[in-house]
Amino acid sequence: MKVSASQDKMLGQFPADGFAIVPGLYEPAEVKALLHCIESAPGSGPNFRRSQELFAIRNVVGEVPELWPLLDTTVLRTLLRQLFPDGCHLVKSIYFDKPALSNWLVAWHQDLMINVDRRADVQGFGPWTSKSEGISVLPPVDVLQNVCTIRIHLDDCDASNGALKVVAGSHQHGVLLPAALPALTPAAVVCAVPAGGAMLMRPLLLHASNRSISNRPRRVVHLEFASVELPGELEWRERRLVQERF
Repeated sequence: MKVSASQDKMLGQFPADGFAIVPGLYEPAEVKALLHCIESAPGSGPNFRRSQELFAIRNVVGEVPELWPLLDTTVLRTLLRQLFPDGCHLVKSIYFDKPALSNWLVAWHQDLMINVDRRADVQGFGPWTSKSEGISVLPPVDVLQNVCTIRIHLDDCDASNGALKVVAGSHQHGVLLPAALPALTPAAVVCAVPAGGAMLMRPLLLHASNRSISNRPRRVVHLEFASVELPGELEWRERRLVQERF
């Protein structure tokens, strides 16, 4: 990927907007290889969820070990170097497929919880949740401000098949109360992303998605990266160091 002037401008706006679109992060042959790898996975266990409306794999990099070498390209590392000049680690990975004509939507929200390896009494962390896949917690805002999500799109995605809607700059307001949303959401924009492209976003960015009304799927690999370490006994549950290549 050679960063164009328009992409460079969008990345320059990323701190203020809280999101950016990067087309062409993966070539068509790379997208095909990613899909083949995921579709060849055994597909069983607590981290796999299959229904008529959704196919999802939590901790997909751990569940499908062959996937990370395909994702871990020089182009991705170049992008991560721009976002985290001092290095970073992968802290969460999910694959999800919103099938054609899926009739569910996602309401306006922020991604406030992080996945950790245990529950511990650490100041500023809480409330906690415990599910079959593990423990999650609401961390202090400064931890969330350090996280960057990279949503790698394996299909062309627009408003007809569930592209995200976002409110630019909303990540700068911290954790938002429900009463604040009506004043913000009228300014939302739809983030269309071509296959092989990526959407970058901050967890505190207000976002939602509509029902799919087309016969096209929306398959996405959702990766979260951070450079901060957690305090006390806490550790990122899916922590994977991104080693620099020379």
